[in-house]
Amino acid sequence: MNGSDYSDSTTKIDELKKLIVKFSADRNWEEYHTPKNLASSVAIEAAELMECFQWLTPEESFELKNDLEKKKAVAEEICDVASYLLNLCAVLEIDLASEFVRKLKKSALKYPISENK
Repeated sequence: MNGSDYSDSTTKIDELKKLIVKFSADRNWEEYHTPKNLASSVAIEAAELMECFQWLTPEESFELKNDLEKKKAVAEEICDVASYLLNLCAVLEIDLASEFVRKLKKSALKYPISENK
């Protein structure tokens, strides 16, 4: 598993799900990865992500992309959140891509462009 072998433009969500499921299985963590525990872990990791931006102005938050060390810290927290979300999708057999598009369509109806610009 080499990070340079993967990119957003070429990697399928299912591949990432398989990676995190294998990672967990290799460590015998499945018994701890209940939907409740995984959902709780998403929230915990999201709080750690928020911590990266604590006390920053909106402008300063955009500037994090220019500080490689801080950007890496943010990326790692995002990956922690994504790992738990992907694992949760795997455990509950949720097809993230189709549900994402379904939810986006639902949101488009709720927030039409004509009323939200």
